[in-house]
Formats: sequence, C-alpha cells, structure tokens
Amino acid sequence: MSFTEKVKNEITDIKLTKSEEIAELSSFIRTNGKFFDEYVEIYTENIKVAKRIFCLVKNIYNVDSEIITKKSQIFDKKNVYFVKLAEKKSFILEDLSVFDKDGNYINMVNQYIIGSLDEIKSYIRGAFLAKGSINDPKTSQYHLEFLFDKKDESVMVQELLNRFDLNAKILLREKKYMIYIKDSDDISDFLKIIGAYQAVMYYENVRAMKEQKNITNRLNNCEQANIDKVLISSNEQIKDIELIFEKLGKDFLDEKLLVVAEYRIKYPETSLLELSEIISIETNKNITKSGLNHRFRKIKAIAERLKS
Repeated sequence: MSFTEKVKNEITDIKLTKSEEIAELSSFIRTNGKFFDEYVEIYTENIKVAKRIFCLVKNIYNVDSEIITKKSQIFDKKNVYFVKLAEKKSFILEDLSVFDKDGNYINMVNQYIIGSLDEIKSYIRGAFLAKGSINDPKTSQYHLEFLFDKKDESVMVQELLNRFDLNAKILLREKKYMIYIKDSDDISDFLKIIGAYQAVMYYENVRAMKEQKNITNRLNNCEQANIDKVLISSNEQIKDIELIFEKLGKDFLDEKLLVVAEYRIKYPETSLLELSEIISIETNKNITKSGLNHRFRKIKAIAERLKS
C-alpha cells in the first residue's frame, strides 16, 4: 500500500461536524465529479474514499447513492469505484455550491462553504482525497501534489493552502494544473492540517532518520576528505625527502630534520599530530605538531631550491 493510500485511509475515518462534512463533500464533487443530466458520477480508486462519499451524502441529505465497482482498463486491472448520485441531484449540487440555481457551474466555491478554518481544512481534505498524492518520505525527494482539470479550482485550493503558509505553487502539466509543495516542513504541516496524525508520526520519524543518516554521511565525507588531505601532504613531503636524499644524501640534513624525514617515510599515512606523537614516544624527545610542521617546511625549502 502506498503512502498516499495510507494517508487517505486514515483521514476517511475522521469525524466531522455538519458544516465540515458539507465542505469536504463540496470539494470532492467539485474537483472529481462528472455531471450528467440525470446524475452525478464521482470516481475514485480507493474503496474507503468511495464509502466516505456515500456516507457524507447519506448523513447530510439522507439520500442513498450507489457505489459501482469496475475493473481498470490499464494494465494493473485494479478495481475502480464510481459513486453515482441521482436523487435530489440538482438540490445537492446547488447546496454544495457546485452549480447555481440556473444550472450554471460555479467557478469559485461560495464563502459559506469555507467560512471557518475548520471548514477550510475540510475543503482541503476533500481536495486531497479526490486529487492529491504524496511521496513516501523514504523516497529520494519530498513531494506533495494535487492535479486539477480546472484552473479556477487549482487557484482556489492554492490560495486556501497558502493561508496556512504552505508555500504551494502551481505548474501547468499536460493540460492539467498541478499544485505542489516540496518543503518537508510544509508537507508535515499539511498532514497535520488534514488530520492525518498517524502519518505525521511516521513522516517525522523517517525525516529524523534521514537527517541522522545525512549527518553521518557528512561526517564520513569530512573524515575521508581529511584522510585524502593527509595522504596528499604526506606524498609531497616524501617526494621532497627522496629528492634531497638522491641529490644531496642523507648526511646533508641535520639530525632533527633527518629524524622527521625518516619517520615520514616509515609512516606515510599518518597525520602530523599522529606522527608527532609517534616520534615523541619512540625517540623519547618531545616534538609538537607545530614543531614537526616547522621542520617539514625547512625540508620543503631545500627541495624547492633543488628543483629550481
């Protein structure tokens, strides 16, 4: 089961007030209804969503609609569900601010449908049940979207989402209007707005694990970068030492420089700090990282004169 299905299954169990039920049903029918002379047909691939629509119609208008099951025509052959509403069709569509009394489609839902914040949340929830999808946070990117056929409906839902500072944007895609949200914090807030609290807990847990993994990866990358830096510096020092030994001989270096030169060749993969500790222990003569670095600069200066 996809994360989108889990979210939709969860929010279909939310108990609503009468006005919230009207807002949710209005949104679903406006965004996902097909209108015929004698009936309205509402399509969904989720049986719990179909039952939700059936119950809302029954609770609000005391009307029995019909759920029709068909097989999808695409390759997966999944069940698809059509909620067919015929009784009181015109009255219901007018009451839900879908059509006016003259039978004309209303491009923007009337304010009495979304007069309170809870009604706005219900309207958004209905739009998500009808046209929304959300990536599982375990995937590579965070993404929430709605895909609408009508521009006016997409603009209105975008405006409602942005009342909650969700930074929703609209993109025209294949003659449809996609509202999308990319920021993970905003998507988490969206799940809270529609009442999907179990999904929020899962979402936040996955986000926390991904962030911890990212921190670990950054630390590992930083550690690897430091190792690479040590090896590059060590190789340059060894090349300088070998050049001096080849051209001038070991005796050219004084005792202090010769000690660090020989220890560098012996321990090519150690950092300056580690090498200073090794030399201090094995020679019983304390040398700091700074002192070691000073001696290598002297060796480098000699090598540079030889190169020039």
